[in-house]
Amino acid sequence: MSVYIGKPVKTLTAHFGKPQRVDPSPYGYDWWVYKKKSAGYFQAGVKNGKVTTIYAVGTRLDVAPFEIGENVEKIYSSILMDTDMTVQTNEGSYRFELSEEDLNIRPLVRLGDIYAQLALDKFSGKLLFIRFMDKNTLTMLHPYEMVYRGVLPQSVPEDDPKWVDVEKANARQIFDLTNIVRERFGLKKLAWNTALSEVAYSHSEDMADGHYFSHVSPKYGDLKERLKDGHVSYTAAGENIAAHYTDGPAAVEGWLNSEGHRKTLLEKDFTHLGVGVYQKYYTQDFIKAP
Repeated sequence: MSVYIGKPVKTLTAHFGKPQRVDPSPYGYDWWVYKKKSAGYFQAGVKNGKVTTIYAVGTRLDVAPFEIGENVEKIYSSILMDTDMTVQTNEGSYRFELSEEDLNIRPLVRLGDIYAQLALDKFSGKLLFIRFMDKNTLTMLHPYEMVYRGVLPQSVPEDDPKWVDVEKANARQIFDLTNIVRERFGLKKLAWNTALSEVAYSHSEDMADGHYFSHVSPKYGDLKERLKDGHVSYTAAGENIAAHYTDGPAAVEGWLNSEGHRKTLLEKDFTHLGVGVYQKYYTQDFIKAP
């Protein structure tokens, strides 16, 4: 998949055809989402007619020199992981400093002119996903601690009207990725629940506006109270929240590497999922329908 980075988008469509969906992002590219089959799922970031980033998820994708599902030990034995990496662009010089946690669950690997951020599963010890990027996308996302000299790339401000569509896109991607992960672990896929999504969105919005991060809202109470107010019927329920991640896929990676959130996401008894994203606050609400 990395061979498409920097290439005209027609090279991508010549092989994969048209995407099933096009989602906006705040980073200058649109996500072309290919989701016909879980094993072939990927998102390609397209900017000015060229592929700038690819988020590879499906187990049948060619993500050489790696493999989705590959053991972490094999990756560490074959690839040198740097604790810092300097990137030069026309806008300046950027040095990324990776923490020990970064090296354990989201290391960065340079592949010539392309960069690969690996999403590692610390519980299963396998490679979950890969984000391939060109250098300009990497500096725009700056997913690690960064020291720079020059111009700091700016994404679309969160008060821009475009964010309404970005939020919906992140919610859809979180829903897709959650079901792919559940399927990978032998669990049933979840059905989308609109009322549940509205409850989730309201909580994300409330956390952002109220400048707090908790499952309990000072105004609207805990999940049980919020589901009641949203007229959602259920026999069991759970919730995941996240904040300040780069995008929806990054939030899913974070949940999978947190024991409590992972347990909720992979709960076998849940039947429905609602996702609500407001700016960079993310909420997943799960239920078992009566």
